[in-house]
Amino acid sequence: MQQDKVFQPVTLITETAPMSPAVHGGRAKCLQRLVRLAMPVPTTVALSFDAVRDIARGKMPDMAEIMGHFEPAPLLSVRPSSQDPDWGGPSAILNIGMNEERHRRMAQTMGEGPATAIYLRFIQSYAIHVARLDPEAFDLPDEPTAAALKAFLEAYEYETDELFPQDPSVQLTEVLRSMARAWDGTTARLLRQAKGAPADAGLGLVVQAMALGVGGKNSGSGVIQFVDDQTGEQRIKGRYLAQSQGREALSTPLGALYLVKDGRGPSVEESLPEVFEQLVEYGQLLRRRLREEMQIEFTLESGVLKVLDGVRVQRSNRAAVRIAVALAEDQIIPREEAILRVEPNAISELLHRQVDPSAERDVIVRGIAASPGAASGRLVFTANDAQASAARSEPCVLVRRETSPEDIRGMHAAKAVVTLRGGITSHAAVIGRGLGLPCVVGASELKIDRKRKLIVAPDGRVFKEGDLVTVDGTTGTVLAGETALIEASLDGAFQTLLTWADEFRDIGVRANADTPKDAQTASNFMAEGIGLCRTEHMFFEGDRLGVMREMIFADSSEDRRAVLDRLLPMQRADFKDLFEIMAGKPVCIRLFDPPLHEFLPADKTGIRELADQLALPLADVTMRVDALSEHNPMLGMRGVRLGLTYPEIYEMQARAIFEAAVEIHKNGATVVPEIMIPLVSAMREVELVKSRIDATANAVKAESGTDFDYRFGVMVETPRAALRAQDIAKYSAFLSFGTNDLTQMTYGLSRDDAGRFMSSYVHAGVYEEDPFHTLDQDGVGELLSMGAERGRKGNKDVVLSICGEHGGSRLAIEFCRHQGFDYVSCSPFRVPVARLTSAQLAIAEKLGL
Repeated sequence: MQQDKVFQPVTLITETAPMSPAVHGGRAKCLQRLVRLAMPVPTTVALSFDAVRDIARGKMPDMAEIMGHFEPAPLLSVRPSSQDPDWGGPSAILNIGMNEERHRRMAQTMGEGPATAIYLRFIQSYAIHVARLDPEAFDLPDEPTAAALKAFLEAYEYETDELFPQDPSVQLTEVLRSMARAWDGTTARLLRQAKGAPADAGLGLVVQAMALGVGGKNSGSGVIQFVDDQTGEQRIKGRYLAQSQGREALSTPLGALYLVKDGRGPSVEESLPEVFEQLVEYGQLLRRRLREEMQIEFTLESGVLKVLDGVRVQRSNRAAVRIAVALAEDQIIPREEAILRVEPNAISELLHRQVDPSAERDVIVRGIAASPGAASGRLVFTANDAQASAARSEPCVLVRRETSPEDIRGMHAAKAVVTLRGGITSHAAVIGRGLGLPCVVGASELKIDRKRKLIVAPDGRVFKEGDLVTVDGTTGTVLAGETALIEASLDGAFQTLLTWADEFRDIGVRANADTPKDAQTASNFMAEGIGLCRTEHMFFEGDRLGVMREMIFADSSEDRRAVLDRLLPMQRADFKDLFEIMAGKPVCIRLFDPPLHEFLPADKTGIRELADQLALPLADVTMRVDALSEHNPMLGMRGVRLGLTYPEIYEMQARAIFEAAVEIHKNGATVVPEIMIPLVSAMREVELVKSRIDATANAVKAESGTDFDYRFGVMVETPRAALRAQDIAKYSAFLSFGTNDLTQMTYGLSRDDAGRFMSSYVHAGVYEEDPFHTLDQDGVGELLSMGAERGRKGNKDVVLSICGEHGGSRLAIEFCRHQGFDYVSCSPFRVPVARLTSAQLAIAEKLGL
């Protein structure tokens, strides 16, 4: 077993040498695998992480031992070997051992020009990367002449007051020391930590005999891979450059040969068919035996093929999915491994257009990446302007200080949204994710002038209404101008992977969907139902806002009922659409939640327009708006409190749900609607609302002559509801934990304002992560655990779920699995991510990973 192996600081790579990626790095271990596959790998020595750490501290290994593994007076290369190739490492150094004597002998065998070219390359690398000299003095000349070589040597001597080192052992010593210290430097440490490496990540080094691609006939170097790194499709890709070394074929396209036959120029397949055939065989062997798509770095030395390195092909997220699926379909890896190989966030990126990684990025401001994807459009500053822009078929970006429910129509019309305030669970963020709309929130360094309709960037640049910008919701940046984008990619491999994932996951995945359009998206992504339908969002569609405002200004219960009767058929049609789209899958409908003032204008212009619409005196409208305002509306008249104060609202919604269910039943389909009550804190609230909804259900049954079932439940969003879950569950078929409000109330934080200081808190270690972005398992999680346990005591068959914005995150899904929850619910565009994540967690648990 590996723990019984004794690893040496310096190891000659052979088939049986004790080696491990955790000790020597991934490159060293891969080279050993190539050796085991009988590939023509030049002699290679690996230095362990500990050996490199010692070098950085000044303790050198036995250089005679290292040199002893190679022929006398060798030419060598040194490459980094980190545990993860994505962590990077110092640049490779080639041609170590070049000196005056070696140059003279090589000039006699291969000619003055090629020998001088090799010597110049080495002096350049050594001067820049080892001696840390100014690169300008060592620009390679167009022609490798004796004069150029003399100039390089003199420049080195002038800059260092030393002759260029001639002893290969000294050269190798200094190269190893330089690379070890570069890895140990502050800048390199910060860079690799940003890529996910631990602070103490080790670096190995591999010392390899050079295979010269310069000099003889049919000499050169190249790189070949057998898959497209952007699409994942099987195709041979790469370059070969005669009289070159390392990866020059990729950086010097002029004169490079294509690998396969190509009408644009000569190819290796035509010029060197035997070499090409051998490379293809190696590629197939590596794919089959290493169970991965590999890139081969090779050299031809007078027609003899040498394999210098084999590395995992770097790939886009789109390619990663296709490669994993193809390897499983070819029975090279099991389906479980294919599922584990794909990062869930990679799936998320495939659902949306993204900024082209190669495009220039002129950043206006950075904020919080609230909803992934990218879109370009002209700046607008009001919802009305966004709608007008959409009517003209002009893409627009809506910029607001913060959004409210009144902005929903504008958000539907816009291609992207930016807000100055808010966090990951703010209104704009939640709606943006639900719509699949790129969104950046918390861009607090941006200044907005709504009257003049412009924004001022942190660097002082001014952008006016109509100016083109691009919103990158994946990275949380707003860019100047129209940036190149890559289209979303939902191909067959995407669908196949998620179908496999469904075979292994052990927790349900539903979607938060507020409109028929959202429901259709959820259905397309194979959600198992709707876990949260926020009905208040329906009231902002079309002319409904005006009717809603009439209801708010009604003076009596009878007047409110009269107005609500006009909303009833609209709501009924909404619910019928939802039921039809979900085709028998459960639909959980949360009754009206927000405070009424959210449906009223906040500015004087809007209030004047409202007075005109209602034909009421401006003073009366102003007075009513003021009367409905609250000091802390999120803890005021909302949710079940509103339903008990104005019972006709919930009764209208319940009737609309039941009448829609009846219509579905009459059409021969079956639906069991789920009705959920928000912001509950006491059992008596649940009793009262349930009795009224039961009465409405009985009335509809009697009127329609149709029997139907429905399920009644509670959205647990207050700490008291979690603590009293045993009592509440007696009247509830299900408890769905709304982690947005539960987090807000547990912490005493406003989710819309926390973004102002949250980064400082996280940086100072007050909170490990933003609790609105990552589920707080210690505090909020304890309330969830207590609520679940107590809920089961009150009702052993109670269905448990979470439906907050945490629902699609890995941490929350893992927590819910361990707590025995039945399902999670998240925004429609997070459903594929949740499906994949839950499968990965189940597989990892089964395999003991």
